[in-house]
Amino acid sequence: MARFTLPRDLYHGKGSLETLKTLKGKKAIICVGGGSMKRFGFLDRAIKYLEEAGMEVALFEGIESDPSVDTVMRGAEKMLEFEPDWIVAIGGGSPIDAAKAMWIKYEYPDCTFEDMCKVFGIPELRHKAKFVAVSSTSGTATEVTAFSIITDYQKGIKYPIADFEITPDIAIVDPDLAETMPKKLVAHTGMDAMTHAVEAYVSTANCDYTDPLAIHAIEMIMKDLVPSYNGDMAARDRMHNAQCLAGMAFSNALLGIVHSMAHKTGAIFQDYGAHIIHGAANAMYLPKVIAFNAKDETAKKRYGVIVDYMGICDKNATDDEKVAALIAYLRQMNDDLNIPHCIKHYGADSYPTEQGFVPEEVFLERLPEIAKNAILDACTGSNPRQPSQEEMEKLLKCCYYDTEVDF
Repeated sequence: MARFTLPRDLYHGKGSLETLKTLKGKKAIICVGGGSMKRFGFLDRAIKYLEEAGMEVALFEGIESDPSVDTVMRGAEKMLEFEPDWIVAIGGGSPIDAAKAMWIKYEYPDCTFEDMCKVFGIPELRHKAKFVAVSSTSGTATEVTAFSIITDYQKGIKYPIADFEITPDIAIVDPDLAETMPKKLVAHTGMDAMTHAVEAYVSTANCDYTDPLAIHAIEMIMKDLVPSYNGDMAARDRMHNAQCLAGMAFSNALLGIVHSMAHKTGAIFQDYGAHIIHGAANAMYLPKVIAFNAKDETAKKRYGVIVDYMGICDKNATDDEKVAALIAYLRQMNDDLNIPHCIKHYGADSYPTEQGFVPEEVFLERLPEIAKNAILDACTGSNPRQPSQEEMEKLLKCCYYDTEVDF
């Protein structure tokens, strides 16, 4: 028996933020990030709509990118003091993910972060509050998923919290919010969405309910991501829907080792000023993981189906030729989005960022631990090919140096 779970209601289209007016309750807390929602007026509009609904409103602001365990605990304390019956998270993946984890702690104050990380082990929620997620970026799709990613900065590891209990009650997918994204964020979140759809389609947990969502998301992202990056706002609006479809797919079909590696490399080099942004990590690792997974015949055939829908290779080509075409297409897409092909170039002169870059000797020193943690990541179990420690280390080296996957 399998399960397929989505939010109870999903409101989409321009102006759908107004849905907040219709909520029924006494108190709502809004969880928000670093300032863009305030700067563009969406936070004030959310407050106004909730007050029109007759609710007292409190704020928990300043949720950082890649939210920390400490932020989660502080937010939960605020909720325990205020006692909201609605939690409204507005912004990108970070405030929504953080608010999901706060929600667990609010409902169960004795729950530890370690308890939260037990895969599909969270007790029943909604005894105190319901949850609304309003997405402003077009990638994580956390507004419709059963996942939350929280970073333990002491260990330098991102941990996925996975349970259908944290699937939001209401998702609001309003493209007005997505139109405010800066160009680099469009690129990173867009490739996150592409990775979600591809991994969901080849996941060992894929099914008839997830496959159409994943395929249609891939078709939309293929058509609209690069134009969105180049400023086409109609394409950006469509990307906001595409990423949500990809999220519906992976929330139910699960993911694979692209995400396992991204989770375990994102914050591990923080002491060198090198923070590998999640979407960029996915973009760099996806072509390598496709080459690795394609050694599995079932996965290879499913990659071939993706290519047939994309129309980037002759349908009579071999599955190996189709896999090569898919890898080449994704690498070109990274070029079009100004995303490097490997960790070695991330933050280097060829890809200037404020994050710095990962020194080779540091990467090699930490490689065994990264590989071990990636194998243990919650996303690894549904990957079509299970890597050994040696294979994971080899794969991570390919992702560092941009070398061929031949094992």
